[in-house]
Amino acid sequence: MKILITGGAGFIGSHVVRRFVLNYPNYEIYNLDALTYAGNLENIADIENQANYHFVKGDITDAAFIDQLFQEQQFDGVVHLAAESHVDRSIKDPLAFVKTNVLGTMNLLNATKAIWEHNYAGKRFYHVSTDEVYGALGAEGLFTETTAYDPNSPYSASKASSDHFVRAYGETYGLPYVITNCSNNYGPNHFPEKLIPLFINNIINNKPLPVYGDGNYTRDWLYVIDHARAIDLVFHKGELAETYNIGGFNEWKNIDLVKLLCEQMDLKLGREEGTSEQLITFVKDRPGHDLRYAIDASKINKELGWEPSVTFEEGLKQTIDWYFDNPEWLVHVTSGAYQEYYSKQYEA
Repeated sequence: MKILITGGAGFIGSHVVRRFVLNYPNYEIYNLDALTYAGNLENIADIENQANYHFVKGDITDAAFIDQLFQEQQFDGVVHLAAESHVDRSIKDPLAFVKTNVLGTMNLLNATKAIWEHNYAGKRFYHVSTDEVYGALGAEGLFTETTAYDPNSPYSASKASSDHFVRAYGETYGLPYVITNCSNNYGPNHFPEKLIPLFINNIINNKPLPVYGDGNYTRDWLYVIDHARAIDLVFHKGELAETYNIGGFNEWKNIDLVKLLCEQMDLKLGREEGTSEQLITFVKDRPGHDLRYAIDASKINKELGWEPSVTFEEGLKQTIDWYFDNPEWLVHVTSGAYQEYYSKQYEA
């Protein structure tokens, strides 16, 4: 079986690629990544020499390239993770998010349809999405798989659009698909523009910890390795034409999360308790900032038996330990040196 995983050098994708390569040696795993700022081959350096692993540098927005790749390799399955994913960047450049998240997904759908048409047996297009497509929650309630879409940022609007196109191809052409919508991921290999890795790096370097607004924005947090486990499970056992919400059952206000992170970092660094909290700086809120996200993950739990393997406190500690155990990775990412890895490894 040939499986294409898009965005497999990114944060979530690298964990998914590693799991598929190591757990399914009879599969041929093709990792397609454009290696933009968040794509880092150092994330998967430990599996690059595995016999069933193949890296392909390419952009999902290049329709001709995607068509040729699919015609040549005749993939049996697609796990689509490639996306622009940072809300702040989407506010500054929304068209870049439309190009990658909407048009890029369309290119994959068209290429998939072309090689699978009239032969869908055993095939699957797995689209990985976000809970942000549902909009914002009040003080109570949870997002379920039937919650109406109500995106509030260019990022979430682009992901909502791609979700709709995947479902439309299923209804119109019979394309076999599954969709998952996940909550905020955290863990090893996370690019330090996102809250947790950014703050770990800033605390190490005694830099301010910028918290939007009053810090009461609430998110559900999902350990990335648990997310990779869930993706594996849904790809192999999820019902076609179904949606599964994946959440960590870890709902935290941003300010409480930051204070917990500060507490764990002070212990790790041997600093006096409360030292890192002094770095917290409240900054002007961003436009369209959703107050609260919270995932009801009972469907994937009841139907497929998935549940998180760690509490947030445990996962956060493991995440901090990983960054301290891999200081060169963080230095390379923050300096941009990781981008040299591709040239050394793959270019003549």
